[in-house]
Amino acid sequence: MGYLNSISGLQADGAPVSGGGLSQDGKFGYGYASCPGKRSSMEDFYETRIDSIDGEIVGLFGVFDGHGGAQVAEYVKQNLFSNLLRHPKFITDTKSAIADAYNHTDAEFLKSENSQNREAGSTASTAVLVGDRLLVANVGDSRAVICRGGDGRPLILKSVLLSSIMCNGFLYFI
Repeated sequence: MGYLNSISGLQADGAPVSGGGLSQDGKFGYGYASCPGKRSSMEDFYETRIDSIDGEIVGLFGVFDGHGGAQVAEYVKQNLFSNLLRHPKFITDTKSAIADAYNHTDAEFLKSENSQNREAGSTASTAVLVGDRLLVANVGDSRAVICRGGDGRPLILKSVLLSSIMCNGFLYFI
């Protein structure tokens, strides 16, 4: 599987970084921004991927905020979506596949030799687009912001009012 568009990373010098893109069919766009806070180092990572699987457009978007260091957030960025894409029910039962991928990624990190610092952690906020279905999931205090048609009106996702939205038809994660 080759990604039509895949972006991931962190600006090495800690400078603000932003960008976005448009799906190949032009049906949706996305954006991202990352800005360092008061700390001397960034512990945030993000990942965006757009592809086609079994004739379905697939978009994977995630923000991972490290707590107690960047190690866990980087691990989640490198493994969560790969685990999700390998799940046998990714297309047919995406909701269960997402939950399983989150759990599998967590369990694998805890088993890895890299998990020496068990006090560290990461939030994760993901949006998974499969065809015309958008599933949003999060762990921790990170949330996704979504808007429709660039009008910037608050939307309700699972009874959580999302306000102060600034968008032009893009998904923005904060």
